[in-house]
Amino acid sequence: MDKGNPRELWEYVLTQVELSISPANFNTWFRNSFIAKIGEDGVVSIGVPSQFFKDWYLKKFHTLLLKVFRDVSYEFRNIEYLIMKDEHRRVSKETRNVRGALELPLHEFYINKSDNLNPRYTFDTFVIGAFNNLAYAAAQAVLARPGITYNPLFIYGDTGRGKTHLIQAIGNQFKKQYTGRKVFYLTSEKFTVDYTDSVQAGTANRFKDKYRQYDLLIMDDIQFLSKKLKTEEELFHLFNALHDTNKQIIFSSDRAPAAIPDIAERLKGRLASGMTVDIGEPDPESRMAIVRKKAASQGVILSDEVIEYVAATMSGSIRELEGMVNSIICHAQVKGFAPNIAEVRQSLRSFTRPQRNISVKNVVDKVAEFYGIDEDSIYEKTRRREVVRPRQIIMYILREDFSISYPTIGTKLGGRDHTTVIHSCEKIKREVIVDNELAKEIQNIRTLLV
Repeated sequence: MDKGNPRELWEYVLTQVELSISPANFNTWFRNSFIAKIGEDGVVSIGVPSQFFKDWYLKKFHTLLLKVFRDVSYEFRNIEYLIMKDEHRRVSKETRNVRGALELPLHEFYINKSDNLNPRYTFDTFVIGAFNNLAYAAAQAVLARPGITYNPLFIYGDTGRGKTHLIQAIGNQFKKQYTGRKVFYLTSEKFTVDYTDSVQAGTANRFKDKYRQYDLLIMDDIQFLSKKLKTEEELFHLFNALHDTNKQIIFSSDRAPAAIPDIAERLKGRLASGMTVDIGEPDPESRMAIVRKKAASQGVILSDEVIEYVAATMSGSIRELEGMVNSIICHAQVKGFAPNIAEVRQSLRSFTRPQRNISVKNVVDKVAEFYGIDEDSIYEKTRRREVVRPRQIIMYILREDFSISYPTIGTKLGGRDHTTVIHSCEKIKREVIVDNELAKEIQNIRTLLV
C-alpha cells in the first residue's frame, strides 16, 4: 500500500473500519465517502456528501478513523471532513470496483442461516484467562480430533461467562479447518420448536434426517429441555445416531448435567459421558484483559486506571462487563476522545448503584458505620463536619440511587427543608467528578448496600 496514494490508503482504511462496525453502519456511512486530499501538514481531508454526514463522522467515527490512519503512519496528524457531493460520486464509482477485491462480503458479517453461527464469535476475539483456560483447551482438543476427543463436550457456567462465544468460536473454526463438513448451532428451545412443528406437520422423518446430517452439532442452553419429555427422547436418539458415527456434539448449560432437574437419567448420562468443564467467575486480570480488548476493538484506548476501575466494578458477568465498556465507547465516540476516570465513574453509575429497594435507615446505618460515627448524629441539628459530610452523602445516594424525592429525604433525616437536601445533593454531585477519594468512598458504600 502506498500511503501517499489517496485511493490505496482509503481502501486500506475501509477494510479496517469494516471490521470494527456493523454492516448496516458501514454501508450507510462509508459507501459515499473518500479521501479528497492528503495535506503536507499531516491532515487528511475526507469527502462526505452532506453536513449531516460530517457531523456524524465527528461524533461517531472520528476516533476510530484517526486510530486507523495513525496505525498506518504517525505522519497523519488529524482528519478534516469536507462536503463534496459531486466529486465524491465520481470518485466513489471509480473506486468501488477496486475495493471489491479487498472488502469483506456482507455475508461475512451476518449470521449464516445454513449453520446459525455468528461470524463475530471467533477465537481472535475470545479472551483466555485462568477462569476459562481449561474450557479453551478442551475446545482446541475437540478441533484437533472432532468426534473422537471429548465427545460430547459439555461446557457449563453462570450466565454471561462467555459460553456462547466459546462454543460458536469452535463452530467457526471448524468451518475453516474442515471445509466441506457441516456444522450447525442452535438453542435447545429452537430444537424443541423444530421438533414440535415437525410432529404437527407430519414431517418427523425429515426432522430426523436434518439433524443427523451434521458433522458438528452445537446446542446451547440445554437446561431448557427440562420437563420436555418428547423432545428429550428425540435428542437422546439423535445423540446416539451422531455419537455412533463419530460426529462431534457440543452442549452448553448454566449447570452441570447432574444438576439439571427433570431430565431423564439416561440423557444425563449421555451429556456427561465425554468432557464436562465449567467456566468460573473471571479473575481480575482476565476482566482487565476483556475491558482492554473490547475497547481497543472499537478504536478506544483506555488508561490503566480506567481499566482497573471498570474491571473492579463488575466482577461476575462478562456480558455486563462488556455492556459497561460499550457505554464508555459510546461516550468516547460522542466526545472524540477517551474519558478519564472521573467521567467513567459518572457514566457507569447505572451499572454500579444498588438494584433493590432499601430503607433509609439501612443507608444511614451503612454510611455511619463506614465513617465511624453514631448513626443518631445523622438526624441531629448539628453542623459538625464529621457528621455533615456523611449526611450529605446519604442524601446524594438516596436521591441518585433510589430516586427518593427531596422533601421525603428531608423528612426522613430529621425534618430538614427540601432546599437543604437539594443543595447537599448538588454539592456532592459536583465534587464526585473531581474528587477521586470521594468517588471511591461512595463506590465502597454502594457495595455495602447491594
